[in-house]
Amino acid sequence: MFRIQTYYLIASLIVTGALPFVFPLWTDATGKSFYFMMDIAYTALFGLSSTLSLLSILSHTKRQQQFVMGRLNIILNLILLGLFVYRTLNLSGEAATVSEKGIGMFLPIFSIVLLVLANKAIKKDEDLVKSVDRLR
Repeated sequence: MFRIQTYYLIASLIVTGALPFVFPLWTDATGKSFYFMMDIAYTALFGLSSTLSLLSILSHTKRQQQFVMGRLNIILNLILLGLFVYRTLNLSGEAATVSEKGIGMFLPIFSIVLLVLANKAIKKDEDLVKSVDRLR
């Protein structure tokens, strides 16, 4: 039986590690789907986010370390989301750029929500352990 934050972290790992292979980020004006693997920056950021989620799951005994990795992962996903917004808003005047947004562009938002929930549960566990230590 896992703690609730482990389930949130596993869901975040699936969102950033598996779903980008399934859902395209956007479709350009020619109708060609653009996946994250077509740009090295997106590949690196999705890979780092997945790695941080996995490391956070594996360090389940160290709650403080898990909490810090969750925060770093949230920052990483915000950077990824910022790159998507930059790509869609600033480069919209060019010929063959984003014409239709895909579900893949919203994956960092889902990941951020799951990571915030995981960090909230980790903080709750940490507070519980501290209150029990005070009673001893």
